[in-house]
Amino acid sequence: MTGIILTNARLATMIPGGEPYGAVTDRDLAIRDGLIHSLPPRNARPPALADWPEQDLGGRLITPALIDCHTHIVHGGNRAAEFELRLQGASYQDIARAGGGIAATVAATRAASEEELLAAALTRVDALLAEGAALIEIKSGYGLDRDTELTMLRVARRIAQERRVRVRTSFLGAHALPPEFAGRADAYLEQVCLPTLQAAHEQGLVDAVDGFCADIAFSSEQMARVFDCARQLGLPVKLHADQLSNLGGTRLAARYAALSADHVEYADEADAAALAASNTVAVLLPGAFYTLRDTHLPPLDALRRHGVAMAVATDCNPGSSPLSSLLLAMNMACTLFRLTPEEALAGVTVHAARALGLHDCGTIAPGLRADLAVWDVASPAELAYRIGINPLYQRIFAGKP
Repeated sequence: MTGIILTNARLATMIPGGEPYGAVTDRDLAIRDGLIHSLPPRNARPPALADWPEQDLGGRLITPALIDCHTHIVHGGNRAAEFELRLQGASYQDIARAGGGIAATVAATRAASEEELLAAALTRVDALLAEGAALIEIKSGYGLDRDTELTMLRVARRIAQERRVRVRTSFLGAHALPPEFAGRADAYLEQVCLPTLQAAHEQGLVDAVDGFCADIAFSSEQMARVFDCARQLGLPVKLHADQLSNLGGTRLAARYAALSADHVEYADEADAAALAASNTVAVLLPGAFYTLRDTHLPPLDALRRHGVAMAVATDCNPGSSPLSSLLLAMNMACTLFRLTPEEALAGVTVHAARALGLHDCGTIAPGLRADLAVWDVASPAELAYRIGINPLYQRIFAGKP
């Protein structure tokens, strides 16, 4: 089958270890059967490609399609009222302990129908796709009962049927305690969380298992129980770790060779070393840092010293990060966390793919999926530099624009 050749473009392959951004300026990009076929020299194209049709991209930039590796995009309701409370001085923990926070979204999500959840989620998904995303991770965790957790995961699967996007699901039953189990975390895990995880696995609804290790959620010992169950089911794990304080979540994630440890604002040097030893990705979520007006930065220098891969994601959720722009997340990662624009772009491509345990996307190389974004920019740094500007020219998903 004849493919197509994208010509007259600059490539940011995001392959580590070479030129900045993995830059390539003298090659074309050949696509066939949804995959990157080759990167032929622009002025010495192999005879086998001589008859392939071309698309002239007018000198534009091609990057891997963007990846949002941490979202809570399926949920009911919103928490704008809590935004006002925080502006008046209430903390995230204060609101949660007063019955707001995650509990408020649980009530709204339980009350919504599957079709209502899908329609609301698609609006947020479309915003991500319009900025060049081709892969989105979606968590449960706003049901906290069997039926609603499974409904959320079904909705996440349906999104990939309704839109040209890949979806990876994470079971987040250990997100918070529902009101009916207040003060009985172990009972909730035993009676609801773990049986629901097993049901989700049996129904093919879950790709990974997540949890929230925090003083308003679950201890590291309780999360270990969830991770043990995931291990028995053959599922990889990830963790909301050390966002509000250091309860040992990052080291727990490393001990279980987690795909990622996410947030990590209160992680330290030893945590960074543990992540490096376990090859676990640190997922930085500047939207939550910004919305909660946090001041405790993730240990960026320690993560760099130990060579920890750093992904960047929106954390799209109704409370702490009502953000559905990966481009803005990149800018925030640079301005708030002092990532370089190259680190930010790697964070939403190659490292985001690693944070989901995927090796078929995130860079531009022969044999990988042809999930690409074409940009009207002069430099890759513009993707993190501009605010409120969407320079996407074309999104290519599985080889098709």
